[in-house]
Amino acid sequence: MDMRLLTGRRTKYLVLLLWLAITLPLASQARNISDAMENNFSQFTPANAESSEVRDLLAAESGSQDLPAVVIYAREAGLTEADRAIAREDIPGRQLIPSDDGSALMVVVPIDATDEDAAYQTVKDLRERVHRDLPPGLDASVTGPAGHYVDSADAFVEADLTLLLVTLGVVAVFLLLIYRSPVLWLLPLLAVVLAAGTSQGVVYLLAMNTDLVVTGMGSGILTALVFGAGTDYALLLIARYREELRRQADRHAAMSTALRASLPAMAASAATVMFGVMCLVAADMRSSASLGPVAAIGILCAFLAMAVLLPILLLIFGRWIFWPRIPRPGDVGKAGVWGKVGDRVARRPRMVWIITVLAFAALGMGLTTAQVGIPGSEAYTSPPESITGQRLLSAHFPSGASAPADVITTVANRDGVAAIISATDGVSGIRPGNSLTDRVHLRVTLSDPPESAEAEQTIERLRAALGARPGTLVGGLTATQVDTTSAHVHDLWLVIPLVLLVIFIVLALLLRSLVAPLMLIGTVVLSFCAVLGLGWLIFDGLLGFGALGYDAILLGFVFLVALGVDYNIFLVSRIREETKATGEHRTGVLRGLALTGSVITGAGLVLAATFSALTVLPLVWAVQFGVIVAMGVLLDTFVVRSVMVPALLLDLGPRTWWPGVRAMRKTAPETPSLQKSLSGSHDRR
Repeated sequence: MDMRLLTGRRTKYLVLLLWLAITLPLASQARNISDAMENNFSQFTPANAESSEVRDLLAAESGSQDLPAVVIYAREAGLTEADRAIAREDIPGRQLIPSDDGSALMVVVPIDATDEDAAYQTVKDLRERVHRDLPPGLDASVTGPAGHYVDSADAFVEADLTLLLVTLGVVAVFLLLIYRSPVLWLLPLLAVVLAAGTSQGVVYLLAMNTDLVVTGMGSGILTALVFGAGTDYALLLIARYREELRRQADRHAAMSTALRASLPAMAASAATVMFGVMCLVAADMRSSASLGPVAAIGILCAFLAMAVLLPILLLIFGRWIFWPRIPRPGDVGKAGVWGKVGDRVARRPRMVWIITVLAFAALGMGLTTAQVGIPGSEAYTSPPESITGQRLLSAHFPSGASAPADVITTVANRDGVAAIISATDGVSGIRPGNSLTDRVHLRVTLSDPPESAEAEQTIERLRAALGARPGTLVGGLTATQVDTTSAHVHDLWLVIPLVLLVIFIVLALLLRSLVAPLMLIGTVVLSFCAVLGLGWLIFDGLLGFGALGYDAILLGFVFLVALGVDYNIFLVSRIREETKATGEHRTGVLRGLALTGSVITGAGLVLAATFSALTVLPLVWAVQFGVIVAMGVLLDTFVVRSVMVPALLLDLGPRTWWPGVRAMRKTAPETPSLQKSLSGSHDRR
């Protein structure tokens, strides 16, 4: 690749101006990304499920999307006439439904969700009105489907700025610690901030002008991904640039050499993650499917910023940017701690990889007791108003009153369907619903809270009992949860094998080998199983989370495998380079480990920290996702990449590169000391 445009003494300024002319207008749109977010129920449900069909049918018949808000007023000592007057004043013209115990009343307020922003604000205004000037002893909450919608949207909207600031702070601190320079850290930070802004601007424009969907979940993950991956690419490039500055007096020539050496690994890494996350478009869950292109855009922007903008900034500021440890021609790199680790691994590589595999397998045994599927009532780290309101409602009314199931059938089947519903265990009541053309709508009140496992079992019994009635559909909030669980399971079985296949193809093309990709993917999958087992022990035993979230498992796998393979690409690409240069597989492995060790360690720490920032979100699955990826990256950094993979490479020998093994010479019987080997590499180049 011709690097003269990027590294030329004059042309670099032209490229910089062109870069800024393109990206700054895009980055300026980043502040509008919240306007493009779609956080309604439909984005977090499967596209082709029975419950989605019911929802769409009801919306089409009524000309609007009915999203009922349920307001409950309760006083333990019994409601007073003044309490009822407050309810009538807060919600005029609506029927007040008293509880049998006289301590509560419920009001159902239909919300038209055709305009999401208007519906969101309507519910927020309703909550403000209901809570205003409540007398002592009177409790009030707004729950129901509308309340749940607002709380799920707020989980991302209100934490978005916090997530950005935490991520920014984490990256800045780690760059300072890694470089121990008062100025060098500013350049990669500036580049990654511009990459994040550009990616958000591109996502916003595409969401407003195409069918691309961006959710609050997608926006939050985009921030962590761009900061983490972008910083990784920056660390790789700067480390290689520093190496070349020790060999060459001309910094422009040094950067040209560094780019030629590091860009293939950076490009392969970006391609691996992009193709990996794009596999999510095959998911049934719309929120997961929409995340694929959003994340791919983020990775592309991060790669371009580090491949184009960062090299130019480094050249403009010159060698002094590394102060106080300015690299000079003739300086000799040190093997450091990773050189010593490599020497120890090389003594008995087979024993090393067998022990690590057994240790990972032991950690994975924690999954044998794991529960999967977070109930809606336990979805938040601290219960929002929709959950506390549901609990208050369940204390005084039939638990399913806030979100009855919707059954749609034909006129001919009406009586038979009603009889079947009434005879089904878990049903406490049935009443007519909306008027439909040529169809009948029935609202079914369940005996259990709509987000409980018991309510889901009732939905499954209803569907089984009504299966013989043609044209009969069961929907509603609880039915949506049942369909969502089914879609999650489907996505796990579809997306995970697809990701593995895509990453294998990318690695095979990059390394021109079949053995190495299989080995690298196997280590990352084993690492994921170990992390999931360890994570379950932490979530269940320490954090009190009763189950693993499906989103945490699927997205954790996709991102951890794709990003974990990144570090293997950085390592194995350098090992292949060093092996070709020396013709000695063993020397290439040890030198590659020593030369990339500190870079990958720093990259792993930064990436783990950025994904840990997702734990500020108030959703249990998001906390689990952040912890799983962070722990997995650390395990990949300090064990898989530094111990397991080198041990496997040393044990396999030149067979690692099959069928390209002919390009490598046989392992040398004797290997010089690593420090001497590193010094000698300067002369050859």
